[in-house]
Amino acid sequence: MKLLWILLLLIIQGHSFICQKAEVRGPEGGTLTAYCKYTSGWESYKKWWCRGKHWNSCRILVKTTGSERLMKKGQASIQDDHGIRTINMTLEELRRDDADTYRCGIEKTGKDLGYKFSVIIDPAPDPTDFPKTVPRPTMASHTLLPSTRASPAVSP
Repeated sequence: MKLLWILLLLIIQGHSFICQKAEVRGPEGGTLTAYCKYTSGWESYKKWWCRGKHWNSCRILVKTTGSERLMKKGQASIQDDHGIRTINMTLEELRRDDADTYRCGIEKTGKDLGYKFSVIIDPAPDPTDFPKTVPRPTMASHTLLPSTRASPAVSP
């Protein structure tokens, strides 16, 4: 009976780990942030962020120590917020080849918990595509000049 409760607990906890979206977008040269949420009880576990389509070939980019300390490696960073049970992941200086499948996860005994999402990199805007600056018309300034027209005669 005790084994049944342990299995039930693992199943429930395994299904309570979600990512914000199935797709996260960012501009080439820019930064993107993704986050995954988890339920109570996983706060002190190590969290990780990896890149790769398949679970067994997903390459860890960066991992927490189980604390809330920001961890950074190359262009990737990860931070766990225990208070709101959220893993925040940031990828900076985005390149087109950063587009791929990523996973966020919790390291545990047995198979880790993880959630898959796609990163899409939008092309950087071409600066020559922007409209050229066109001078705006300004309000005409009117200078009042003395009238050259004869003034009407005033009778005494």
